[in-house]
Amino acid sequence: MIVIPAIDLLENQAVRLFQGDYDQKTVYSESPWELVASFEEAGAELIHLVDLDGAKLGKPGNEATIRKILDKCNVRLELGGGIRSMETIQFYADLGIHRFILGTSAVTDPKLVDSSLDKYGSDRVVVGVDAKDGLVKTQGWEKDVGLRYEDFMERIYKQGVRHVIFTDISLDGTLKGPNLQSYSWILKNYDFKLIASGGVSSLQDLQDLHLIENGAMYGAITGKAIYENRIDLKESVALCKKLDNTSIII
Repeated sequence: MIVIPAIDLLENQAVRLFQGDYDQKTVYSESPWELVASFEEAGAELIHLVDLDGAKLGKPGNEATIRKILDKCNVRLELGGGIRSMETIQFYADLGIHRFILGTSAVTDPKLVDSSLDKYGSDRVVVGVDAKDGLVKTQGWEKDVGLRYEDFMERIYKQGVRHVIFTDISLDGTLKGPNLQSYSWILKNYDFKLIASGGVSSLQDLQDLHLIENGAMYGAITGKAIYENRIDLKESVALCKKLDNTSIII
């Protein structure tokens, strides 16, 4: 299992929202590329970027900052938020983004999932499943489409998706720990390379995630806990390597 630092971009700043609420934001850096550099130095193998403006607009909204991150850092990046067309995926691929996260578009446009898998393969296409009270949310977590996440998981698995980020919105930014029950259910039913998101805030959380289904969890995303010094990234990376007894290369 790998630990994946998260950076949410809003108006070219690194921020964190509380439970996805754009009105409850905390700005952590006006130079997100410096955060990425520090995460890379701490041993992170992958950085999770979310274009919050893009999630609402449906198109790239933090291009200048993303370009600067790519220019100044060497670590691999996965990016989501507003990716709703093959043109946008190609745009990010040309910039140098390694993995593309489909969220809203995976719900509303299954053909985009099929096309992206055909062109880029299952290792570069990730579906972000964002749920609250068991229901999938879209468009920056602001819209309820009346779809249970269990049914959505079934659909995308049949499409050939293998990389999934599952976020329990009710826990995001709360530092209350991850939703172990949901992750266990997912891994018992599907052989996704599953990444946990929401509530991860301690080394104990990482150990608990690693224990699910005998170490089947692929990764864990954490953001606020790093920014507020609840968790040391370098120590977390070392712990995950120790738990796996090897470093996972993406």
